[in-house]
Amino acid sequence: MLQLSEKQIRASFINASLRERKALTLPENFAELSWERRDFLGWRDPKLPLVGYVVATLDEQPEQPIGIMFRKSEGKIRSRAQCSWCEDVDLPNDVVFFNAKAGGQAGRDGDTIGMLVCANFECSTNVRAMKSLPYLGFDREAEVARRITVLQDHVRNFVIRVRDGE
Repeated sequence: MLQLSEKQIRASFINASLRERKALTLPENFAELSWERRDFLGWRDPKLPLVGYVVATLDEQPEQPIGIMFRKSEGKIRSRAQCSWCEDVDLPNDVVFFNAKAGGQAGRDGDTIGMLVCANFECSTNVRAMKSLPYLGFDREAEVARRITVLQDHVRNFVIRVRDGE
């Protein structure tokens, strides 16, 4: 992912009001983030425990980030859920249900889109983790590359769904 400035991040949100964009708290250690190992920027707001943010880019416009504001569902998931983005089977972290207000008129009408995602958006780290060797001759590097591509596809498709209000 290309490095983004604070101004770019605040301006990127398609489902947040101007007031919400100004009030958002950037991730801790924002200045030291490792951008090259991220497929998207995701974080939870320490001041608002039920709010999370994701900023991603689409292939056709990589210089124009799209930000999405999430709200965590207050309900509990009864069984151990799998993240819809990274599909991590080891589940090193909690997975929670987030709602994102749809973009455009659909969002103004109250439409939301829900998703089970890693609680602190650790997906980029999860897909790069080297798993144990499932069988002799298994190509770990190819599997990591495949998992990165799948994550990027899932995030891109979700961003498009929110942007288009689907």
